[in-house]
Amino acid sequence: MDFTRIDDALRIAEVAWSCGADIIEAGTPLIKSEGLKAVEVLRRELPDATIVADMKTVDVGDLEVRMAAEAGADIVTVMGFSWDSTITAAVEEARRQGVMVEADLMYVEDPAKRAGELKKLGVDVVGIHIGIDVQKRLGMTAGDVPDLVRRVVEAFGGIVSVAGGIKAEHVPSLIKAGAKIIVVGSAITRARDPSEATRIIREAILKALEGDQ
Repeated sequence: MDFTRIDDALRIAEVAWSCGADIIEAGTPLIKSEGLKAVEVLRRELPDATIVADMKTVDVGDLEVRMAAEAGADIVTVMGFSWDSTITAAVEEARRQGVMVEADLMYVEDPAKRAGELKKLGVDVVGIHIGIDVQKRLGMTAGDVPDLVRRVVEAFGGIVSVAGGIKAEHVPSLIKAGAKIIVVGSAITRARDPSEATRIIREAILKALEGDQ
């Protein structure tokens, strides 16, 4: 939910959740615009959803994890290039709060190597993330990097999420590469019919999982 107004985010979040989305993410622009009130609202209105606070933390990991957890987040993001001490602090606070830490690998020079290091630091999820600026400049999406997904999955051995311009046609190769969380933004939030877009993505994931068995 990379909106700047909570009303807009909640409207789409409720539609996506009702159509089968498992996780609702309070995007960084939303948190910067509305504060952690955005997470509080999503938690209150969608009590059974898994809520991600995309904090993109790079410092004081323990404080920011605690703030997000107290607002109702289940998963809090830190940047994978942050100092190990920052990530360790985030992980330790997450254990105290009963939440999970996801490390975003955006702009990490060697994502597979860093994923292995993050595993040792106790991170719960690593995210392969092709940022919007990269998408615009290079015409690249997460759907173009299944080989990278595979290498990160092998190095991390845990839950790997993939984000960045993903559409339904990208899902099979990403699932086959080992991605466990498929993050979809504009393909749903900017769709003419967000409910139908959500259903199409969900069906693509379920079909890919069936073929992977």
